[in-house]
Amino acid sequence: MAIIECVPNISEGRRPEVIKEVSSIVETVEGVKLLDVDPGAATNRTVITFVGEPQPVIDAAFLLIKKASELIDMSQHSGEHPRMGATDVCPLIPISGITMEETAKWAHKLGKRVGEELSIPGYFYENAATSDDRKNLATVRAGEYEGLEKKLADPNWKPDFGPAAFNASTGCTAISARDFLVAYNVNLNTTSVRRANSIAFDLRENGRIKREGGTLTGKPMEDENGEPLREPGLLKKVKAIGWYIDEYGIAQISMNLNDIKVTPLHIAFDKTVERAAARGMRVTGSELVGLVPLQSMLYAGDYFLRKQNRSLGIDDAEKIKIAIKSMGLDELTPFDPKKKIIEYVMQDGAPKRLVDLELTAFADMTAGESPAPGGGSVSAYVGSLGAALGTMVANLSSHKRGWDDRWEEFSDWAVKGQALKDELIRLVDEDTNAFNKIIDAVRMAKGTDEEKAARKQAIQDATIYAIEVPLETVKVSFKVFELCKAMAEKGNQNSLSDAAVGALCARAAVYGANLNVRINCKDLTDKALAEKYLNEANQILEDAKNAEEEIIKITEASL
Repeated sequence: MAIIECVPNISEGRRPEVIKEVSSIVETVEGVKLLDVDPGAATNRTVITFVGEPQPVIDAAFLLIKKASELIDMSQHSGEHPRMGATDVCPLIPISGITMEETAKWAHKLGKRVGEELSIPGYFYENAATSDDRKNLATVRAGEYEGLEKKLADPNWKPDFGPAAFNASTGCTAISARDFLVAYNVNLNTTSVRRANSIAFDLRENGRIKREGGTLTGKPMEDENGEPLREPGLLKKVKAIGWYIDEYGIAQISMNLNDIKVTPLHIAFDKTVERAAARGMRVTGSELVGLVPLQSMLYAGDYFLRKQNRSLGIDDAEKIKIAIKSMGLDELTPFDPKKKIIEYVMQDGAPKRLVDLELTAFADMTAGESPAPGGGSVSAYVGSLGAALGTMVANLSSHKRGWDDRWEEFSDWAVKGQALKDELIRLVDEDTNAFNKIIDAVRMAKGTDEEKAARKQAIQDATIYAIEVPLETVKVSFKVFELCKAMAEKGNQNSLSDAAVGALCARAAVYGANLNVRINCKDLTDKALAEKYLNEANQILEDAKNAEEEIIKITEASL
């Protein structure tokens, strides 16, 4: 699923009723999750955060900008923060399943709609900028609201969207695509802000000012233009400062990680540990302010597993646990992944999936009067168990005494197995969804010739999908044989039977999903396409029978 975050900043932080009306409009769009509303009275500004798939997020952002333009009059606004519009900025941030380039295109779609439908002028900045001189938000916002009328009249500052005309009430909006920013604090075993700052200067990209003699009291050094010379810090795209937290009685390094692809969470933590030790201090833990993408936590888990020479082929929950404990994210307050990881927060309140059921409940539902879940979903689940067994053998092999030099070999196999397992788990629900699409199509109106034609086409489209989903199960399940064969031949021989059972599960999954392909092909009017699907599914079935037989022979010979 492609997920983006939207963080509009509106120029209102003092009237709760306005803030509520503007922010709550987001929740009227299906598929969008409102995560946070953070008002500031002094700045007279509120930061609103919501996430979802691109189109619903864009729809929600448009409604928010529209509502803000109706309720906020910029001619009456004052506050400490720079601003130029009722909705001052509206950045879009790729979270998962989408690139920055794709996110920038969504930003352009939003800007076009705001300009055309609301007649609000605006500029694209950062990764959505239309020219290099408009990338920096500070440059785009220079002059602020008070200088906006003059700016819009300047041909060099023609807006990227909307009319080049000053609207005293709405002002101007800046829309962007930018990287995810993580606010991250690392805890120290000191109360000294000065010593904490010394570490912060070591870390932050901006570093520290160079001084003559290399001492703290030396005269600051300057370049030929009179600008101070700086000694860069260790971490790119990072801002950092030391401070004292009275609530906890400790000093912290407070960091903004402005691009977690350049400096990920775990690197920021480990470099802080390194510099603290060099200065006679110790890191005791850390804390995340706000939310973090799932991938950041998984990367951190992988990083610390590698440091321990442990297999990376474990499930997400275990990787997250490793990351939490390695970085001490639960030292000051409990770290609940369901409340701190964006993708998990989004799942809260979402319809339950079949794979979220307990085993007994899944079996009971399958045994019920409803035709779904049926053989296709069960085939995918059986295939996932085959992949899980092969992965288990790989993980056991990576920990086997005397095989320490082979841990990475088996870790690679376990990672492949986890990917197969996860894809087959996804197909459990997708097969039932495919069946439901057919039911929905059959129930369509058929009173007129147009309705009959639309219904017929919908049934055929749904039938194709109901063929392609189990065909995908066939393909993915067949890949499990490679894993199980490798484990039968090279893996821990005490788990040889587990690899063989994994192969038996894979064969059952391929055979079962093949039957679903065949039964749905009967209802496809395009017989040439049906023949293509059948040939592909049947060929993989024959290959699966041979692969299973080969693995069983290896197992029997060893037993």
